[in-house]
Amino acid sequence: MVEIVERTDLRALPPAPKNPLPYRQQVKAVRTFHSGLEVLRDAGGPVTRVTLAPKWLAPPVVITTSPQGARDVLGRNGGHLEKTRVHAEMRHLLGANLFDLTHEPWLPRRRAVQPIFTKQHVREFAGHMAEAAQTIADTWADGTEVDLDTECRKLTLRALGRSVLGIDLDAYSEAIAESLQVALKYIADRAMRPVNAPRWLPTRARERARGASETLHRLADDILQACRADPTRCAPLVHALIAARDPATGQTLSDDEICDELIVFMLAGHDTTATTLTYAMWALGRHPDMQDKVRAEALAVGERGLTPDDVPALRYTVQVLHEALRLCPPGAATARMAMQDIEVDGYRVDAGTMVAVGIYALHRDPALWDRPLEFDPDRFSPQNSEGRDRWQYLPFGAGPRSCIGDHFAMLEATLALATIIRRTEIRSVNPDFPIITPFTTVAAEPIRAKVHCRS
Repeated sequence: MVEIVERTDLRALPPAPKNPLPYRQQVKAVRTFHSGLEVLRDAGGPVTRVTLAPKWLAPPVVITTSPQGARDVLGRNGGHLEKTRVHAEMRHLLGANLFDLTHEPWLPRRRAVQPIFTKQHVREFAGHMAEAAQTIADTWADGTEVDLDTECRKLTLRALGRSVLGIDLDAYSEAIAESLQVALKYIADRAMRPVNAPRWLPTRARERARGASETLHRLADDILQACRADPTRCAPLVHALIAARDPATGQTLSDDEICDELIVFMLAGHDTTATTLTYAMWALGRHPDMQDKVRAEALAVGERGLTPDDVPALRYTVQVLHEALRLCPPGAATARMAMQDIEVDGYRVDAGTMVAVGIYALHRDPALWDRPLEFDPDRFSPQNSEGRDRWQYLPFGAGPRSCIGDHFAMLEATLALATIIRRTEIRSVNPDFPIITPFTTVAAEPIRAKVHCRS
């Protein structure tokens, strides 16, 4: 990563320009993490500022949707930018983890956990995804109609449990899905409101959120204690977290810290991967020619179950997933709090400002992408990707705090998609893929498709 050298004359830079939209439209746009940031971009340009309340009540917000702006925000090391209120709310409810920790405590945690997600380790425990995908597809009767979103969530949870957690999560699937949904909505709602009820005040929403957190922590602790009781249990992620040690200090993780990490891995390894697979299958169900190319690629590998060793031969399948991640990125936006004055794409952003990178808007910007709303996996072929700005495609974030499990997610999704399409024809019923962003990007309604078994 190229180091960002801060200018010495920041005060000479112009401030980020104020967005010209009326106040009510600004509020609505900011609260819609995906398409709302497109609205702000179209009205105010790739760097734009909105003020939603007096500074003592809520910080001003600068939104950037340009590659340079994304680099200036996400490419920084150190404490120039910190995690925001939404991350503080997540720490309070679900615990401190790699996603929500502030810089100082995050650094040793990242050093300790990083070795778990080397490509070699990931190859050792990603193979269960193909098996899980086949078991899900085998339950589909020929000609039946399914909800791709529900089925993909079953699939990713089953694979996650069997591949890295050492537990069959099928019996917990509804509880996990509901608990994550309740907890994440509560976190996002509190973070977006300028004024909240004090934490000690009991409310129905708070009680539901605390109950959801307790459910997730109880499951994580059960998984951890089962692995401590049986060191031979096949749960590579859990055993790796138990053995994780900060190379700089030799410090290991406490049980509470391990459980906090297990919860965020349940979120990242289940929720976000499921949405990516759902979008990819829906898109292939709308484009039979592309679906045939994925199937031919998977059949060329042979009749046996797919393994991580087969991924280099599944190039078009990977391109399909990249295009799904472009149009439906798991994180529609990511935000930081400026701890000191910084430059963002030629503008000065003052300390105390929240800076948001609109990833969804960046991925769909007609100034950056040809036919931006069209699903076209060929845009990610080697020849078409050559020369593309590294910072205009950010499905897993970027910079020092990019997603630690990106390689694992892509490996699992590739094996799952190729396994299902090899044996199943998908015909999408929904003409569109409605999106909402209560926290991560998810389908706003059931994504229906008819499935047909292939010989």
